[in-house]
Amino acid sequence: MTHALLLATLLTAKPPPDPRQDLLDAMVAELDRSMSELKLKENKPPYFIAYQVKDFDSREVGARYGALFQDISFHDRKLFVDVRVGDYGFDSSVTDELDFSISMKGTSYIPRKQGPIDDSPTALRTALWLVTDEKYKQALFNYLKKKGEDVYSVDDPKKPPSFTKEERVMQLGVRAPFAFDRDRWVKLSRELSARLSKEAAFFDSEVRITGDKVLRLHVNTEGTRLVTEETLYGVHVQAFTRAADGQLLENSRDWYAPTEDRLPGDAVIRQAVEAMVKDLLALRAAPTIDPYTGPALLEPDAAGVLFHEAVGHRLEGERQDNDAEGKTFRGQVGKAVLPAFLSIADDPTQRERAGVQLNGYYQYDDEAVPAQRALLVKDGVLKAYILSRRPVEGFLKSNGHGRAQANRKPIARMANLIVESKKQVSDAELKKLLLDEAKRQGKPFALLIRDITGGTTNTTSFGYQAFKGTPRMVYRVDVKTGKETLVRGVEIVGTPLSSINRVLATGQKEGVFNGFCGAESGMVPVSTVAPAIVLQEIELQRALEGKDRPPLLPSPAAITR
Repeated sequence: MTHALLLATLLTAKPPPDPRQDLLDAMVAELDRSMSELKLKENKPPYFIAYQVKDFDSREVGARYGALFQDISFHDRKLFVDVRVGDYGFDSSVTDELDFSISMKGTSYIPRKQGPIDDSPTALRTALWLVTDEKYKQALFNYLKKKGEDVYSVDDPKKPPSFTKEERVMQLGVRAPFAFDRDRWVKLSRELSARLSKEAAFFDSEVRITGDKVLRLHVNTEGTRLVTEETLYGVHVQAFTRAADGQLLENSRDWYAPTEDRLPGDAVIRQAVEAMVKDLLALRAAPTIDPYTGPALLEPDAAGVLFHEAVGHRLEGERQDNDAEGKTFRGQVGKAVLPAFLSIADDPTQRERAGVQLNGYYQYDDEAVPAQRALLVKDGVLKAYILSRRPVEGFLKSNGHGRAQANRKPIARMANLIVESKKQVSDAELKKLLLDEAKRQGKPFALLIRDITGGTTNTTSFGYQAFKGTPRMVYRVDVKTGKETLVRGVEIVGTPLSSINRVLATGQKEGVFNGFCGAESGMVPVSTVAPAIVLQEIELQRALEGKDRPPLLPSPAAITR
């Protein structure tokens, strides 16, 4: 074949078939069939159907005591089907707590919400058909029950519609390469776990490296046809020990990146693990501290968790109209809810901040709505909520925050919560402000909280509106000398509005806290960007101490190396 003929052949050759398109076409075909034919007797047919398939390709290696304990390769496809009866104004949708069909329908079989891992259009359509039938019957039951319940309810002219109308999305996303350097990660996990096992004071430890790729296909009756691919990698190192009084202590380091090459190098990880070991040994020897109320300086990681738990969750849309929720910020739009120098936004469109990759980045949420920056609080005044396709009074469009793990039902969730301040001071001024406030209050010391393992919050009406954080590296700062002494044995507790309105000032440097957040729709990747803050008052209660006796004999790993 001549060069000219070869070039002509290449130019006219069709691109290789894309199996994603075949699966998408199968989803559309079953969607169209359901919309045109699915109906039970004289009852209403569906007015809206959405299909979502998530293909999970996962790798994980894990080591303990210098040996490999996990070497996993996993492939799965999950189905989510949303069938709605009624119309956008009033439909069959209910919260999980009010899913009337769960206890009364009496079904003896629940279809599996899995799709074929073979690229079989017929098998996929069959799986969707069975789940669609189940979801239509549930939706019809709930719709009729809601209509009946509505007889006893007073009309609310301010009640928002059931579902938002959104523009269709048409995008066949680019392929995301997925590599996993198993040899590198096996070697490193063995090495690091062997290092940790040498510490006689540590009774357990683990090193895990994960790689996950998610292919998502979404179609709905509004015309959306969406395919996206995302990858996320993680390195996780954790060790456990006990203090002399039996208190369980842990320390960890975590790194996340959207591609394998963005993870830190082995030398950086080794150095961080050595610092982790040093901190945990120091924590083990640290004295306990009594419950405390007074001023505290929270460095960026700890400040980010505080804003996430105390403010972020309470601004999620579904919590504003649910009678089971405390509705902390309902009806507060346009009113001051934070100090006037603070602003908060949630922005899933930001891929990185100050060179750090953000876990909460995405292009489209799990309802196929484009990700959008949501300005929540501006100069202390509440402006909006974090919104899915379930409307909130005054907000009839989603801002692209409907999120869920795997095939769970999406609700409004945080993504990249970003805290900004107009009252910034240097690190030295921040510490001085902390000590001055402690002196003013007549306290012999203040607290410095360097990092935090995470937190929980209660947003429901069936309990106190409170949050709790688990600080790890807490220092008592002497008011007279400024000396910092590591202490242990306390947890942060408080009521959200009281705590967050006691911020006196913030630092100039912002930090990024990457992790995963669990709520009703499962675990989703999130980030919080925040500066250090000085709180006029924080309350710390005694942590669960634990009086368990440590292992009686030394670890074989420690005595044989």
